[in-house]
Amino acid sequence: MTFTDTTRERAREIIARYPADRSRSALLPLLHLVQAEEGYVSPAGVAFCAEVLGLNKAQVGAVATFYTMYKRKPTGDFLVSVCTNTMCNVLGGQEVYDTLSEHLGVGHDETTADGTITLEHAECLAACDYGPVMTVNYDFFDGVDASTAVGVVDELRAGGRPMPTRGARLCTLKEMAVQLAGFADERDGAVADGGPGEPTLRGLRLAQQHGVSVPGFDPNTPIRSKAEADKAAAEAKAKAEAAKPAPVEATTAPVKGGDGASAPTGAAGVAEPAKPEAATGSTAPDVKAPDDKSPQVRTAETRQSDASTAAPDASGTKVPTDGTGTAPAAGDARSAEAAGVAANAPAGDGKPAGDEAGAQERNLTEAKAGTDADGAGPADASETGAQK
Repeated sequence: MTFTDTTRERAREIIARYPADRSRSALLPLLHLVQAEEGYVSPAGVAFCAEVLGLNKAQVGAVATFYTMYKRKPTGDFLVSVCTNTMCNVLGGQEVYDTLSEHLGVGHDETTADGTITLEHAECLAACDYGPVMTVNYDFFDGVDASTAVGVVDELRAGGRPMPTRGARLCTLKEMAVQLAGFADERDGAVADGGPGEPTLRGLRLAQQHGVSVPGFDPNTPIRSKAEADKAAAEAKAKAEAAKPAPVEATTAPVKGGDGASAPTGAAGVAEPAKPEAATGSTAPDVKAPDDKSPQVRTAETRQSDASTAAPDASGTKVPTDGTGTAPAAGDARSAEAAGVAANAPAGDGKPAGDEAGAQERNLTEAKAGTDADGAGPADASETGAQK
């Protein structure tokens, strides 16, 4: 599939939100973007994301198959999700799902013949205080039962847009995917409807009833635009800079030590401050880790003293020591490993490790001689030998 110019332009806008060397962080919104055009993440969508991000298709596919919000086959205009987890299930969630499945003639992750509705059961929709709940394209319908759920899907199939209990008016799955990619809902008055749920408002009402509020909070303060917020931040920064005390000029007078002698001075004659001791306990001075290496490589090079490219300690890590406080010389770890291998020969064929013939012969000799390590008599020794 060839994606539209609008999708490609939006893809460039998404990628531009991230640092140049971290562009792969744009993968999640890009997957929503291709889903907004096709209705699901197709092989062509995977290839598109790999192309614009410079990744291979296996890397993109691994992410697309991990998250359930990315659909891997064509999905209906309305994704109906019914919570069947513990709380909603106790309140009738499973009954709601079973009724919808029978009414629509589809099972989990299946789409009706007219392509309108895809049904799925969800493990949790994070709305236990409104259970049982179901969502349509991730907008909530709270406190549903089998009858109201059937009414919602019938209205959707008839071309209607039932109003969610909480949130804005319904949109199609493709329109929702555009929003999940990070773009505003362009429909006129799309966010004008809806409202909060009663359990959500309960905490606010209790705070109002008991006079609980954040000190200095004014509920009538309007939300500032980004330009206003940036301007206020710049003014605050300038004010803070102006409030800083002027720097103290250096003097050439010597600083006396505790014994009356002059303390060491720097080039300008000012006493040099004592350098704080390193608090990390590292055996090497803290250095900035090289940015061109992954954290795993830096950690391995820091901890493995034999590495030919070993880097100095990064902050908070230590080079292993031999107990005397000194790091082992290069090659010691390999020598120790070789010595361990030599001292532990592999077991012979069909014989467990440590089952040596010498021990068996010694036991038989002791039994035959009629004595053991404790000086027991012939009878006891024979019994001991037999036990051995």
